[in-house]
Amino acid sequence: MRTLVDIPDADIEALDRIAAERQVSRASLIREAVEGLLDRHKDDVVLSGFGLWAGSDTEDGLAHQRKLRAEW
Repeated sequence: MRTLVDIPDADIEALDRIAAERQVSRASLIREAVEGLLDRHKDDVVLSGFGLWAGSDTEDGLAHQRKLRAEW
């Protein structure tokens, strides 16, 4: 998919230098950067879930699971 993004001239020049060094296109570098951002965000979402129940007064997760399955 194509999209229009405003990028400052200094950043475009820096991207062009890196692209020339790596012998890839500017678009390839931008796709790589977006992919990296999305990968980091995915990890943040997953990691933020760890320990959510720690220290809470809720029942043990396994006990809760068994209670739910007993309803079947």
